[in-house]
Amino acid sequence: MKRIIFSILMFFIWTLSFSQEIAQWRGPARDGIYPEKGLMKKWPENGPELKLKIEGFGKGYAHPVIYKDKIYISGLLKDSLDVISCYKMTGELIWSKPYGRAWANSYPEVRSTPTIENNRIYMVSGSGAVVCLDASDGNILWSQGAHKNFHGEYNRWGIAESVLLTDKAALYTTGGTETAVVAFDKITGKLLWKTKSLGGPRAYASPILIEWAGKKVVVAQTANDIMGIDSANGEILWNYNLIQYHTNESGRGANTVTPIFYKGDIFTTSGYDHPATLLTLSRDGRSVSLKWKNDALDTHHGGVVLVNGNLYGSNWENNSKGKWVSVNWETGKTNWEKDWFTKGSIVSADGLLYCYEERQGHVALVQPDAKDFKIISTFKVNGGEGPYWAHPVIYNGMLFIRHGSALMIYDVKNK
Repeated sequence: MKRIIFSILMFFIWTLSFSQEIAQWRGPARDGIYPEKGLMKKWPENGPELKLKIEGFGKGYAHPVIYKDKIYISGLLKDSLDVISCYKMTGELIWSKPYGRAWANSYPEVRSTPTIENNRIYMVSGSGAVVCLDASDGNILWSQGAHKNFHGEYNRWGIAESVLLTDKAALYTTGGTETAVVAFDKITGKLLWKTKSLGGPRAYASPILIEWAGKKVVVAQTANDIMGIDSANGEILWNYNLIQYHTNESGRGANTVTPIFYKGDIFTTSGYDHPATLLTLSRDGRSVSLKWKNDALDTHHGGVVLVNGNLYGSNWENNSKGKWVSVNWETGKTNWEKDWFTKGSIVSADGLLYCYEERQGHVALVQPDAKDFKIISTFKVNGGEGPYWAHPVIYNGMLFIRHGSALMIYDVKNK
């Protein structure tokens, strides 16, 4: 009997673990940290071996995700359609399906990275539809015209959000006068709740899910505010005004970076001379207070990582120029600010940083260090077009780098 009970229990644990498998924006925890181990500590002189190059999925800045050893990537194709494509790891196309209308104004290229869980893909179209598709064939399971139905308010460059999932819901940030964030049932697409409105248009940053004071809390941003939302019912538990720091009118309200949560503190930043801020949650989770403010790390849209107590990212000097920066998490003191081509995106894996500058497509392997920007190896990406804005991805010993309509896959396993 004990053996039977033990077997049932182990099956339940395995099933639960399997059901929680997720592929999404900036890695399993949305923090730019990939759990890969056994990666190269130094690259060959000409860079790691290019194993595969995939083209034909359309233009965009969203990074790919890998789910059950298949590659899913979104792109803009003809007729102003947002399309998601599924490829084998060997590069053969399995299927490609449109899921919505593209953003019609400046930078119409796709910026929504797929979120995949339990064989369901969740996407946001450029026109503000929240869509759920079957990962096996791309067929649409449900679609909600979220932007239109809830009177959302676009910011200057449209939408750059990837769907956040909770236990029951798929979330979308509308902005506008009716609500700030809406939650749809993951399976049916039915509206579960909507928050009150705090005013102001949507931002460009994807939200995160944290646990604090006994609640699962959604941390989301609009152009005006960062807020904490009870994921069970949509109640806004706290909000903090960010637009007060936006002194540069050209990027006013352009909150662009997914927040980072660590031990009761929430980090947020944006470009255009908007300072980085660290907010401390109250014990009851009903308010936040400013812990520190830093003017050096105003990251444009390349993300930030927290490694060994220090933040790493790039800052904004203008739309085509920026330096690489490190800031201490506890104190907010700038460790260093260094030139390396220009600003760009950053992720981390196996104790090292992967930096991808946006002007010429150089990639660097960097040793995290509070004293200096220690570059170990570099190489240059060839292929694709436009700015190098997609964030790198690391999966199964491979480095995935997108440039516009081309995806390059490099072998970075330690031999």
